[in-house]
Amino acid sequence: MDLRQLQYFVAVYEQGSISAAARACHVAQPSLSKALQQLEDELQVQLFQRQSRGVTATEDGERLYGHAGRMLSQMQSLRASFRHSVTRVQFRLGLIRALGVERMSQLLRDFTAGVDGLELHLVEPDEEADARIITPRMLKAGEQFLPIWHDRFVLALPAGHPLALQEQITLAQMQGQALIKRTPCEAWSTFYPELVRQGIQPDIRADIHTIEYALGLVSAGVGCALVPDLESLRARHDVVLRPVADLNLERTIGMAYPRSQGESGPLRWLQQVCRQTAGHS
Repeated sequence: MDLRQLQYFVAVYEQGSISAAARACHVAQPSLSKALQQLEDELQVQLFQRQSRGVTATEDGERLYGHAGRMLSQMQSLRASFRHSVTRVQFRLGLIRALGVERMSQLLRDFTAGVDGLELHLVEPDEEADARIITPRMLKAGEQFLPIWHDRFVLALPAGHPLALQEQITLAQMQGQALIKRTPCEAWSTFYPELVRQGIQPDIRADIHTIEYALGLVSAGVGCALVPDLESLRARHDVVLRPVADLNLERTIGMAYPRSQGESGPLRWLQQVCRQTAGHS
């Protein structure tokens, strides 16, 4: 057993998907699967139940997750204790909401791991910042934009909802449907005005800001909601994702930074992380 195997195991556990974990770890999926199989062989247990839409930890997997997390944390602390003191580097990063917890957490982990002494401050996207993770609509004069993710929005429905049996949802079918409003959201800015234009009146049950809260309400059966079509969401069993017919509901998310600003070490590293992330998305 080695730390690499434990790191891969933790990634699969947290991502709920071997393919998503491979991307998060920047390794080929066969290499990760082989390391996971070696770990299972050594422990003589099955750590995950393989399913068509992801994996679920077994009882042994749940037990190992706690041990693995502590071991990896202790190893990080051990390495940190032998590092020489470094100058603290302040970096302010503006973030829009509803970026997707898993992928944004991974990007921030990659960024912070590559800059010694980094002191990262996450701020609102309209505050003063060294760089911002935003959509092109929010670009300011004099900013450069580096695309990272391109999202297609779909309608998240509670599992068992009658519309979940269809391949796609038409706007007319939204008449009277329980709907969760999530703002700010570029897709909502296209979707809802089109409903109004066609005289379609959904039953708006909530007005919230984050994808996670929206999915929680969908899972609870409160209503349906527009969400980005992320792989981590497709692996869930409590919600069903369906495209909306005849509407182009998309967005691009990227890194914005001043063209005229001299590129600091952290900024250059963040650009590299964003390019690597875009290459794997």
